[in-house]
Amino acid sequence: MSFAFPLALLLLPLPLLARRFLAVTAPAGASLRVDAGTFAAAGAAQGRGRFLDMALLIGAWTALVLALAGPRLAATTDLVTSSGREILLTLDLSGSMLNEDFSLDGRPLSRLEAVKRVASRFVASRKGDRIGMVIFGDRAYVAQPPTFDVAAVAHAIDGAQIGISGRSTAIADGLGLATRRLMQSDAKSKVIVLLSDGADTSGKVPASDAARLAASHGIRVHTIALGPEDLENQPQSRDAVDAAALRAMAELGGGASFRVRTMDDLTAMAVALDQLEPNPMKRPPLRYWQALWVWPGGAALALALLLAVRRRA
Repeated sequence: MSFAFPLALLLLPLPLLARRFLAVTAPAGASLRVDAGTFAAAGAAQGRGRFLDMALLIGAWTALVLALAGPRLAATTDLVTSSGREILLTLDLSGSMLNEDFSLDGRPLSRLEAVKRVASRFVASRKGDRIGMVIFGDRAYVAQPPTFDVAAVAHAIDGAQIGISGRSTAIADGLGLATRRLMQSDAKSKVIVLLSDGADTSGKVPASDAARLAASHGIRVHTIALGPEDLENQPQSRDAVDAAALRAMAELGGGASFRVRTMDDLTAMAVALDQLEPNPMKRPPLRYWQALWVWPGGAALALALLLAVRRRA
């Protein structure tokens, strides 16, 4: 325990000093002489009463000074304060996300299921960030408005299904929608995490223009290129990812680009992204002072009231 204003404790001897230097002396003069035995019993009772009154005065003053000194206890809380950051996951739900070219514990896993496993864990650990999700295929729409309820976002990720937004890959539309949504936000830090496993096939504007627009409004764009084949090396492959275009979008958007081919790559990407956008849950615990002045303050009031009642009686 400590005191917010420890110098207030110097007031404790003030009544004694006042009594010593401001004592009133009775004027010399005539006096009435009374036999000592006449009021012996009454004098004893008054003496006990004066002693009790003095004890009440000392107790009330001591409690009042303690309250003024501000006793307090240091405490910590598990509450996570808002980071001031808003993140929009922009997820490709084109038909190629059903390809089972990932492996977990020796079993094949679709790209979408692999992303769900990592993304839902990533989101669930971001308490303090406001997170939403945009999905795109033939068209883009907001699947989860930005919210501090990270559990709701993780649930939305787990429930994402291929086909609800078409089976093409409108990367520019997804990035553009996420950008427009964040342009309306008052967050101090705005981030888009764009994940795709293909090439832009149905966007109405070049994806690079959407990335420039995001950067012009202070929005960082991180991109994730998902899949075993690159369009640069396998130009004839239907399921090759345009890693170069995604990398260029990240450069234009002031963010980082990740190349993901395996589950290990996907997990490492989530760790690296956590470092690029510091996790609010990894901050030191929030420390605060628990004020205790109300207890001695209440005691001082109670003693003062009791003394007043005795004086009136």
